[in-house]
Amino acid sequence: MVTESRMKRFTAVWAVWLAALLLLSACGGPKADVSIFLMPENGVSIEAAEKLKTALHEIVGESPTVELRTTPVFAPEKLAVEIASAENGIIIVGREIFDAFAKQGGYVLLEDIANPADYPSGVVEVPDRNDQLVKGLFGIPMNGSVWFNRLNYKGPELYAFIPQNAPDIEKAKQVLKRLMEK
Repeated sequence: MVTESRMKRFTAVWAVWLAALLLLSACGGPKADVSIFLMPENGVSIEAAEKLKTALHEIVGESPTVELRTTPVFAPEKLAVEIASAENGIIIVGREIFDAFAKQGGYVLLEDIANPADYPSGVVEVPDRNDQLVKGLFGIPMNGSVWFNRLNYKGPELYAFIPQNAPDIEKAKQVLKRLMEK
């Protein structure tokens, strides 16, 4: 039989554990202004991710702050979760995935930071909120960018886009503009 004092002790222990869990989950440090999620079709090795992070911070500098998140394997489900999470300012994927997600909409038009004539392969048709197709520059090919050139990236073409649910679209545009430099 559970006595009242045992129940109070159990409740107190449970409250301490819960408080500790909440405290530990909040100790991740300050969040970056712009989170970049990179998921090519062949994934990203730990070594490559570290090189990408170092180069990213060198190019962008201290402000806005950036964070690079990668995955070692390609999983469309993971990408869907990352897009739905509304935590990423920039998402970088292969051409096939970029085109597939463009058909669903949700990309930010990038013509205020880049000329579509300079990036014709990033011009696609994307449905707007009224399901009307809008043709414009919604993706930036990263091959040839200063970021990927520093690492001598020779893999498949990757496209960066800003999802409409990005936490701070203007800061994401600032970062993408720096990464676009050749």
